[in-house]
Amino acid sequence: MDKLKIGISIGDINGIGLEVILKTISNKHLLNICTPVVYGSTKVVSYNKNIVEVEFPFFVARSAENLDPNQVNIINCWQDNVNITLGKPTEEGGAFAFKSLEAATQDLKNNLIDALVTAPINKHAMQLANFPFPGHTEYLTHELGGKSVMLMVYDDLRVGLVTNHLPLKEVAATLSKELILKKIKTLESTLKMDFGIERPTIAVLGLNPHAGDGGVLGEEEETMIKPALQEAKEKGIMAMGPFPADAFFGSGQFRKFDAILAMYHDQGLVPFKTLSFGNGVNFTAGLTGVRTSPDHGTAYDIAGKNEANADSFRNALYAAIDITRSRRQYKEWHSNPLERRNLAGVTDDEEILDEDKS
Repeated sequence: MDKLKIGISIGDINGIGLEVILKTISNKHLLNICTPVVYGSTKVVSYNKNIVEVEFPFFVARSAENLDPNQVNIINCWQDNVNITLGKPTEEGGAFAFKSLEAATQDLKNNLIDALVTAPINKHAMQLANFPFPGHTEYLTHELGGKSVMLMVYDDLRVGLVTNHLPLKEVAATLSKELILKKIKTLESTLKMDFGIERPTIAVLGLNPHAGDGGVLGEEEETMIKPALQEAKEKGIMAMGPFPADAFFGSGQFRKFDAILAMYHDQGLVPFKTLSFGNGVNFTAGLTGVRTSPDHGTAYDIAGKNEANADSFRNALYAAIDITRSRRQYKEWHSNPLERRNLAGVTDDEEILDEDKS
């Protein structure tokens, strides 16, 4: 396959973003499978290279239309001198993170890069810089279009969210049957298209303790989640639940499903990070473009100390490559379907599925 052009936004310049980026792209073997495109500043990259103590040649590209496919490419998104304050959220740190993200996103929209990997941002720093979104997921959903699901991925463990970065007190009021159903449908679609799972199974968690205990501990399961599940099943989606979240993970039941849909952020991410921390990937499923990120934040406490583990960022980059290829293959296979029925009225596709089961 052709080498993919993978865009990388540098995140908060005061965090560990550039450290994990440099530790990943300094591996010369990476250039055999992709062309990295870093959106930032050669000055900031050089500053961090001295901290990380890595050496590799890079090409300064004027734009994503002028890349060297055999080198790490850096696109200067600004010419300003930067005041780096390692370990602290600052307006300047948020502003340059926004510039990097904005430039990379526009190139992804214009098909100048094939996928985007985002280094961590700090939400307070972004607010100081007047970033008008709670986080990456909401910004990219607005810019790229689609019906997104925040999906955490680690090997065969995939945990999606109905609500993302919301205060807990707002979750119940935000939920609805329609929203839950939309997330189930988007999750099923991405499991097929981006992960190559022909008939995915989805577990849906309840909102309340013990999944509401028949309405004793809350009514959302009865009024929202179960009706959404029923409608999903009527559409042929293999979605089951609602499951009590504690017993579901504690008993290992999560291993029986291709994906789990949680109602809110910590309900899904606490068990996910317990099982995967340092290796997981955040994938914004359902968008028109592919975006991944590591499962950690800016880690201000170790910024500039050359102690950051790059495994999660490296996994995010490889996941972006795998998902992009899977999506393209899926679209190629389904772009011009020719359905022929045999004498028994069974399609060729159904015959293949039956053969796979036998």
